[in-house]
Amino acid sequence: MSSDVSAPRWGKPPWTTDFRPQQQPLPDEVDIAILGGGFTGLAAAACLRRLAPEKSVAVFERDCICAGASGHTGGLALAETAVGDLPGLGDVLKGLGEILSDLGVDCDLSLPGVLEAGRKRIAAHSPIYWSDSGRLQVVEEVPGGTIDPGKMVSGLARAAENAGAPIFEGMDVGEVRFETPLRLELPGKSVRADQLLFATNAQALELSGLAGTAEPKFTLALATELLPQEQLAELGLGAGKPFYTIDFPYLWGRLLHGGAVLFGSGLVHANDWRELRAVDVAKGEALDLLTRLERRVRGLHPTLRLVEITHRWGGPILIGERWAPVFRRHPRSSNALVLGGFSGHGVALSVYLGKWAAEVLLGRRELPKWDAA
Repeated sequence: MSSDVSAPRWGKPPWTTDFRPQQQPLPDEVDIAILGGGFTGLAAAACLRRLAPEKSVAVFERDCICAGASGHTGGLALAETAVGDLPGLGDVLKGLGEILSDLGVDCDLSLPGVLEAGRKRIAAHSPIYWSDSGRLQVVEEVPGGTIDPGKMVSGLARAAENAGAPIFEGMDVGEVRFETPLRLELPGKSVRADQLLFATNAQALELSGLAGTAEPKFTLALATELLPQEQLAELGLGAGKPFYTIDFPYLWGRLLHGGAVLFGSGLVHANDWRELRAVDVAKGEALDLLTRLERRVRGLHPTLRLVEITHRWGGPILIGERWAPVFRRHPRSSNALVLGGFSGHGVALSVYLGKWAAEVLLGRRELPKWDAA
């Protein structure tokens, strides 16, 4: 079954999911509960069951697995965090590939490298020559690439369910009681859990303990019609390498399957994470930012002047303190972990750290020391 991954008012991304979880009765208790059915939560669930099949694991998702950031990301896989490398982080891209392979997830992972573009310092031979608040050209190339978000969230969900971790959609956890065991208050039922992973990222910040310490935002993107290879070569994108700028105004993009080009930029600010659910890409600040982005794209290069824009959408991100990811124990319980705040770098990190979180929950690995880094 194929499903449109767009949420109400957030627009339509250019990919779909092909998975829906089996209907199962809610358990009374589980060894490990996971809140959030995106890349992070699904990867952690699948890894937990593979590493410790004797442990019962369940994923509770407020909407559907494709409704949040994971279904609305641009799919740009980067090697580091938004603040670069961190102590003990390791090889994120290699780890991502190994996890996807181990779980049998095919999400069109491609790692040709990523172009860093700028308006001041430029490389001797730049494939990109665009006009965007000055001359925009390539500065250097860094490790990275792309995935298909719809295929990745579907594949991770399938891997989790096949490993024995049921996924419950439409489960709005109204409260977590930090008792022993922990208690999740779901619609009409309480579920006890010995351990808990908060993988809710930009939403439910009071539950995860991140309210007031991390900033929820809404970022925007659009995709063009399919362009022939000659036009992609004229744009400097013929090699299929995604790009992002290292100065402002910020712009990032990538090729999609078949030759469409995705461009992203702009942030809608939210004082409260609940405001994200009301963002409408067809009106207000989001529409204004998308309109400006489309104008920028058409002005980048003559090839894009009359191009048709086929998709316009947006999705939530969470910016952690000092732009570093949040990966620590919950302030109210040592039996609960919080993982999120990837600041727009979550495609590869979410899966890579999702496995790490599984290992921490099983007592096989320590948390990183990033809060003090």
